[in-house]
Amino acid sequence: MPEEPSSQRIEPHPPGFAARLKSALPAARWLRSYELAWLPRDLIAGITLAAYLLPAGLGDASLANLPPEAGLYACLFSGLVFWLFCASRHTSITVTSAISLLVGASLGDIAGGDAARFGALAAGTALLVAAIAFIAWLVKAGSIVNFISESVMVGFKCGVALFLASTQVPKLFGVHGAHGNFWENSAAFLTNLHHTNPVSLALGGIALAVLVLGKVYLKNKPVALFVVIGGIAASSLLGLESRGVKLLGDVPQGLPALGFPAIGWSDLNELLPLALACFMLGAVETAAIGRTFMAKHGGRLDANQEFLALAAANLASGLGRGFPVSGGMSQSLVNEGGGARTPLSGFIASGFILVVVLFFSHLLRTLPQPVLAAIVLVAVTGLFKASTLRHLRRTNRTEYVVAIAALGGVLSFGLLRGVLIGGIISLVLLIHRASRPNVALLGRIPGTKRFSDLQRHPDNETVPGVLIFRPESSLVYFNMDHIHDTIMERVRAQAAAPSLVVLDLSPTPYVDMHSAHMLAELAGELRAAGIRLQVVETRSSVRDRLRNEGVDEQLGGINRFSSVAEAVEKASA
Repeated sequence: MPEEPSSQRIEPHPPGFAARLKSALPAARWLRSYELAWLPRDLIAGITLAAYLLPAGLGDASLANLPPEAGLYACLFSGLVFWLFCASRHTSITVTSAISLLVGASLGDIAGGDAARFGALAAGTALLVAAIAFIAWLVKAGSIVNFISESVMVGFKCGVALFLASTQVPKLFGVHGAHGNFWENSAAFLTNLHHTNPVSLALGGIALAVLVLGKVYLKNKPVALFVVIGGIAASSLLGLESRGVKLLGDVPQGLPALGFPAIGWSDLNELLPLALACFMLGAVETAAIGRTFMAKHGGRLDANQEFLALAAANLASGLGRGFPVSGGMSQSLVNEGGGARTPLSGFIASGFILVVVLFFSHLLRTLPQPVLAAIVLVAVTGLFKASTLRHLRRTNRTEYVVAIAALGGVLSFGLLRGVLIGGIISLVLLIHRASRPNVALLGRIPGTKRFSDLQRHPDNETVPGVLIFRPESSLVYFNMDHIHDTIMERVRAQAAAPSLVVLDLSPTPYVDMHSAHMLAELAGELRAAGIRLQVVETRSSVRDRLRNEGVDEQLGGINRFSSVAEAVEKASA
């Protein structure tokens, strides 16, 4: 909706802010065009989605070392508001295994064994994530979701899957587990393996088999819900608690008292690194889901809008005694597979969870822990991408090493440090690539006046007495040394010194002050050796910078007419 002219009213905010506020509710737009014929499909999708969210909430609350109701509250309250703000019509907000594990592994030391304080810190983390996401929306930081490279995310998720297995397999076997990193948990499990409870193992094994078969033959069907119901029925009929099988325990009925958790300002300092890590994971996952569905159904995702949706969802989750949430891929696929036409299906799913929380939560008390462990294990099997690791090993060894480093960081140092290690690896990789751009040596394509990379096309023709270089990046202070040295090394390597060096800047969108003067120094070095430097095919912004720095004449005179072919023809003449 366009803004009113400034002459008709006083603008109380900076230009553009009011327009952003008006467009901050995508739901207002599609609700106006909502067709009643869509409601049955949204209703069916919402019921199916709720059947997936209930066991996910219980399982991920266990991963976060929180009581089961915290997972239900997080799914409930976040789902009530997320649909109003999200740009994607199929993305489902939920608790996720990666973030839940991150919360559970990071808050133990801060909480000091106090369960009530642990819950308050988890809710406070959700509020901090909401604040970070809102700031990201305000400053339009949508590109931040591309910061962590895909190879790092692959390694991180594989590490999360293995770490998860080390925490859930002991529950499946009915033995005591440790609370350390992957290696400590695995060692503790092997040490206590002789204490396996056969009944727990049999029950968990059956649940695991049913879930795996359902994943193969009943895709996008709420098999997990039926496993939960079957586990509760088996517990009541067979007296599993008396046989040493651990049960879920009491789940409070009704809604919690809404409000800010009981944490101090000093706690926010300690929670900030965890909140940043949760935000990065949530932002990357939610944007990836949105892009998947936009590519399938048409349209273009507004990543900044998803930040606002994440902010609203985490704010509601934190105020409702939940913990950080983000878009969930499996839940979103279920939502789409259920026939959802609009985000209203997410609101309907939250309505059904509300009914369970208000009237039926007491039935969850007898859910066996081995069944819950099986649900969690199957839910995150998609995190371990062995085929992707094998593909990286075959096609790009550098990215493969990066993925393995991120995986090792998670297994050895825990999830929070693993995220930080992944971010550092991404940053180092980005800087390394940006600081060493390709400087192509060009040759003439036979029978034409066009030039391309000699290394890629060895049949190209070299021009006697002329070397043509093309730096394939912007020229900035941290990569100019590499470009300078590459050009000079190739010039010195020639058996006979060239009379002309042509520098093709057609791929270069930006040149900073340092690089402009280094180009002049390069021209001076070549001139001292009797070689002329000619810069050609510069963009307008680059021409302006070189002229403003007073170096254009030293570079052969900068204009918008000179091309590589013309420079070569003049030299040949």
